[in-house]
Amino acid sequence: MIGCLIGEVFALEAPTVLLNVNGVGYEIDTPLSTFCQLQKGQKVTLWTHLVVREDAQQLFGFSDAQEKTIFRTLLKVNGVGPRMALGILSTLSVDLLIHSIEHDDVNTLIKVPGIGKKTAERLLIELRDRFKALSHGSNSNTNTIAQIQFTANSAVAEAEAALQSLGYKPAEAQKAVAAAKGDFTESADIIRAALKSMMK
Repeated sequence: MIGCLIGEVFALEAPTVLLNVNGVGYEIDTPLSTFCQLQKGQKVTLWTHLVVREDAQQLFGFSDAQEKTIFRTLLKVNGVGPRMALGILSTLSVDLLIHSIEHDDVNTLIKVPGIGKKTAERLLIELRDRFKALSHGSNSNTNTIAQIQFTANSAVAEAEAALQSLGYKPAEAQKAVAAAKGDFTESADIIRAALKSMMK
């Protein structure tokens, strides 16, 4: 098992990072909370989870160990695969996710693309006890969406691609970005505003 990788960011294409580790390039899928902290040429450590299937091997990477733990916990829920788990962590901050589980907040969970009421209720039931221990070590604002901090050449295109990688339909992503881009010029700000509008 590959537990973590330390290397230099060679390329970024939401939500995938190409990480150069001693001359070997690893393609790693990340939640937006991690992806948007990265810049080309930056040396980073990514905590990784390897998923092996019959037709593929996929690496998922996270900026900190807690996010990796949450990802693995989500995978234990019936009906939640790696893509959905990544979408959850991209849309909700770890603290907001834990807060939603602890307070039986179905309405917040169903705003994540791909999650309906039944899946949200299953998440609440199966994660309640598992998340109790995690909530005590969390001090961030529970009302925030995952923090996004990066600059791209084309802010609008990057924002749309990032939202589509979460599972939003192209038309939904374009509409949300179009509404937000008039007020912002940076990708980070556009994505954050678009996500907040979708979460209302």
